Amino acid sequence: MNWEFEKNILYGLCVIELTEGENSVDKCDNCGCHLEIEDAISEEGKTLCEDCYIEGHHIIQTCDPWAVRSKKIFREEAGLQGTEGLTELQKAIYEFIVSSGGVKKEVIAKKFGISLLEVENQFALLRHCELLKGQKREDGVYFVKF
Repeated sequence: MNWEFEKNILYGLCVIELTEGENSVDKCDNCGCHLEIEDAISEEGKTLCEDCYIEGHHIIQTCDPWAVRSKKIFREEAGLQGTEGLTELQKAIYEFIVSSGGVKKEVIAKKFGISLLEVENQFALLRHCELLKGQKREDGVYFVKF
C-alpha cells in the first residue's frame, strides 16, 4: 500500500492515521505483537491488537447476586456438581487453589501464563458457581475454596 497523502482508515469506532509510504503499525502497546494497519485498534492514545482490545472490555463482575443465582439454578438443573461443567483451565485453577490452601491472583497468572484480567474473569465464574471466594489476609487477598 503506497499512500500519496495522509489518509485516515476507520476501523470500528477507532481511527488510525497513516502517512505516505506507511502500511503498518509497529506493535500492540499492550502485548507487543506485530500489527498490520487493518488489525490495529486505537483507543485512548494506545494502539491495540484485537485480543487486547477485547480482553480490556470483557470484564465479568465477581460480586453479582443474579449471576450466582442463575449459575446455581443452571448447575442444579443440569445435575452438575463440583468441577463438572467447567473448562480445563477453570478446573486446573480450582485444583491449584484448593491444593495450595489459597493463592493470590498474581501467582495464578504466572503459573498458568494468563493475564491478571483473565485470572479475575475465571475467578468470577468460579465464584458464581460458589466454588471459590476471596479472603483477606495480612499480605493481601487470596482466592480460597468456598
